[in-house]
Amino acid sequence: MLPLDRPPLDPYPLSPYVAWAGKRNRDPILEVFKERLPKEAGEVLELASGSGMHIHYFAPYFQHLNFQPSDKTEEVFDNIKRLTQETEAKNVYAPIKLDLTEPETWSVVAAKKFDAIFCINIFQVAPISIADGMMECAAKLLSPNGQLFIYGPFKVDGQYTTPSNEEFDTTLLSYQVPEWGLKDIADITNAAKKWKLDLKHKIDMPSHNFTLLYRFA
Repeated sequence: MLPLDRPPLDPYPLSPYVAWAGKRNRDPILEVFKERLPKEAGEVLELASGSGMHIHYFAPYFQHLNFQPSDKTEEVFDNIKRLTQETEAKNVYAPIKLDLTEPETWSVVAAKKFDAIFCINIFQVAPISIADGMMECAAKLLSPNGQLFIYGPFKVDGQYTTPSNEEFDTTLLSYQVPEWGLKDIADITNAAKKWKLDLKHKIDMPSHNFTLLYRFA
């Protein structure tokens, strides 16, 4: 059963729904990052940063890392900058426009290699084709030992892992937006293989979600 306190489904980055979901998942993701992000100085890129709530929640725990927020929607940049000012974050860069469907936008960080790239709660409201752009982008921007983290709800081998995920998918599909719906981990992994990225870990998370960790083969 879906949580009773959940606001109406709305994928807009500044919506109450996205804020609610972000507060629910940020601590479990933080625990994964504490275990797996670099222990020495490094660079971290967030794809589809949205409001910037995640990157500003994580950054204080990793003062040795620099965090780069990005999004294809420039209208969220003011909110990201506001959070940087409010939190007085010294290790969060100004946001950049990066659209996974437009490789020419990746050039803004082409001279830099990232030790980690992460993306949170995107695939359920994006077409599976976005995986091709994500993996190509990651392959170009990750350092040789870099890691790509993808968090969210997914199907596994075409099956729902829990009744609640099936119910959530039914809700998504009821909006009749073509790209909405749970995606299969296998399809994302097939896109990764084209760029020599392997699924190294499928980490079980609360609320029946997963963190997928990809690295170069």
